[in-house]
Amino acid sequence: MDERRWRRHGRGQAQTSLLPLRTPTRPSRTTLSNTVSCCYCDYKISALNTSLYHFGRKQAKLLKIWFSIGVGFSLTALLGVTLILVWELGNFLHLFHGSSDLSSSLLFGFSPQVYGSRLSVADAGYLLLSTLISVSVHEFGHSIAAASEGIPTEYIAIFLAVLFPGALVALNYELLEELQPFTALRVYCAGVWHNAVCCAVCALVLFLLPLILSPFYIHGESPMVLDVPSTSPLSGYLSPGDAIVSLDGKRIHNDQEWMETTALIDERTLQSSNLSKSFEALAIVHQMKGYCVPTSVIEESNEMLFIENQSACPDDLTEFVAVQCFNSSKSDNVNIEDGISQRQRRHCLNAKDVVKLNKCGDGWVTEITKGSSCLCSQEEYCLNPVPLPGSIWVEITFASPYSPECLQLGRNSFPASGASDFSEHKCGGTFVFVGDLISMAHSVRLTAYQPRWGFSFSAHLPNILEKSLMYTFHVSLTLALLNSLPVYFLDGESILEVALCHFTSLSSRKRAKVMRACLLGGTLISTLSFMRIFFINFW
Repeated sequence: MDERRWRRHGRGQAQTSLLPLRTPTRPSRTTLSNTVSCCYCDYKISALNTSLYHFGRKQAKLLKIWFSIGVGFSLTALLGVTLILVWELGNFLHLFHGSSDLSSSLLFGFSPQVYGSRLSVADAGYLLLSTLISVSVHEFGHSIAAASEGIPTEYIAIFLAVLFPGALVALNYELLEELQPFTALRVYCAGVWHNAVCCAVCALVLFLLPLILSPFYIHGESPMVLDVPSTSPLSGYLSPGDAIVSLDGKRIHNDQEWMETTALIDERTLQSSNLSKSFEALAIVHQMKGYCVPTSVIEESNEMLFIENQSACPDDLTEFVAVQCFNSSKSDNVNIEDGISQRQRRHCLNAKDVVKLNKCGDGWVTEITKGSSCLCSQEEYCLNPVPLPGSIWVEITFASPYSPECLQLGRNSFPASGASDFSEHKCGGTFVFVGDLISMAHSVRLTAYQPRWGFSFSAHLPNILEKSLMYTFHVSLTLALLNSLPVYFLDGESILEVALCHFTSLSSRKRAKVMRACLLGGTLISTLSFMRIFFINFW
């Protein structure tokens, strides 16, 4: 949140100031009183006034160049958000056919990942910290820009309005009134410019973070588990410090790939389920995930006939069905026993033993079948696990690099084909998850960084840095865009007013009318857009 505490720029305008009108030539040292009420409280700081003023005056030449660049950026941003407002107005009037949600997100810089309705306590802490950083960068920009023009800061205040934190800088109004229009623009645009630079710095540090942390962390090899809540369906299978190696045979390198792969498997399964209306169709469509099970194992298993779609497998066994192959003549041969074909016969097998066998079928995420739907020998059948309604069968291969067994072997990294090697050395293994894949993927906290020396609290440091930078980027972007909007009570109001002063062909009365029309329209459209975003994401 940002609040301006100076008067709008303009000649011959009688306005009431919010601060005592003084014309000091040096930073003032007055006794400040803090404000406390039921909806608003602030803490005013004047200790930095002298330092900021001296810095601004000492580096005035360089700072004027720096903030002149900011004027160009801010005016471009003002033009950009104005065009988005026009687009939003067209959407309201049904004049345009486009993505209204996208334009609203661009208008305010909102990200569901940051401003989502389901923020945890930790996420709320990141949001609070990033807000304080962003508004401080914004207000220090105004203060330093004013100091470079010889205008001292009255005070800097940190406030809490209802539940929204923010900061403001109080400047002397009379001295601002005496500035030339372009000089005043340097002061008004400084906050937006500094927020934009803050976004660029955060993005650059995020990009270089793997390189910066490379002496202490391994990045992008396998996502490491930071936390597995007791309510997670993976609780009991994964522990903090474990590394997820693959999902359905596909190598996973980071937490983003983990989410993308689970979404891909879920989408494929949903498409297959929509095509499956009978058991025979289900056997064909779900041939995608099969295992080459030896005939001897099938003969020893508890075979169950498919009668009225009811299952009779014990709780510790899983139902499998023979997959119809298109390149193998053996699976097209039908062995009739009691009038029921082999393809319609189900088998009760131990999933823990089956997942150790070779894979077949064409539905695994990796191209393990190389275009063939079955790769089993003549002594094997390609069997597919029978899916339960609303559930998805996936294999998860993990490693435990910080377990005593692995530490004794000195294993700090794992090859992509090392799944069997994990089990042999008790450094990990493979298990099957059957259930809601999307909720499962969101139930664990992962990081792309693995400490080079043991698992401890330091494992959480990269995740803390990443989230802090990400939240600061988004909040600073939101502040920059909000203060570029031509709306009342924000920087965009002052920027627009001073910018209109450069149109000398317009009389002061016409400029005032244009000003009121822009501010009224911008405030109305922005309010409607904000309300729509609020109801879509939070209601």
